[in-house]
Amino acid sequence: MTPAALLFDLDGTLVDTAPDLGHAANCVRAELGLPPLPEAAYRPVASAGARGLLQVALGMAPGHAGYEARRESFLRHYREHLARASRLFPGMDEVLAALAGRGVRWGVATNKPASLAQPLMEALGLARTCAVLIGGGDVLHLKPAPDSLLRAAATLDLDPARCLYVGDDRRDVDAARAAGMPVVVAGWGYLAGEDPRGWNADGILAQPRDVLALL
Repeated sequence: MTPAALLFDLDGTLVDTAPDLGHAANCVRAELGLPPLPEAAYRPVASAGARGLLQVALGMAPGHAGYEARRESFLRHYREHLARASRLFPGMDEVLAALAGRGVRWGVATNKPASLAQPLMEALGLARTCAVLIGGGDVLHLKPAPDSLLRAAATLDLDPARCLYVGDDRRDVDAARAAGMPVVVAGWGYLAGEDPRGWNADGILAQPRDVLALL
């Protein structure tokens, strides 16, 4: 089936945000007099947001004394520099141009708070052509629940089965399955350090340009 619309996860699928997320985490480390960690240390957990980044940066998880204060600091630093070095993954600009040329709508369904996702999309010039953006806070339950994918499909007035979701985390696949939506894994993404072959996706793409073969 040729999809009527494509929906993307944001961090690690559409946009490489690891440099700026890692920068924000290192800013929190600097506040504590700690040296920066390399970007490679943060990349596998970049899709996990503040929870994943602070676990790597400080060994700190929700419930830990001081976690909320460090989380607020992390979010403040990230908000101030969210488009400092974040870019579309190589080849993704061609994919989006091809979608526009074929009249195929595309959108984003992400766990990233909409208050961060929207300005990032605007800063990268993506908001003009994005048909729908559903972020954290727009739905009651985040992925792996299907809420954001179902809402995106409803906004596009499409049956979920006519959309294709592209994501880089197991929860993306689980959410799509629960929504009745075909799903492929962005093999170029962060993948949480896991092997996506066990995620029960409909396919694994090696690079963004492989999306075009599905059209």
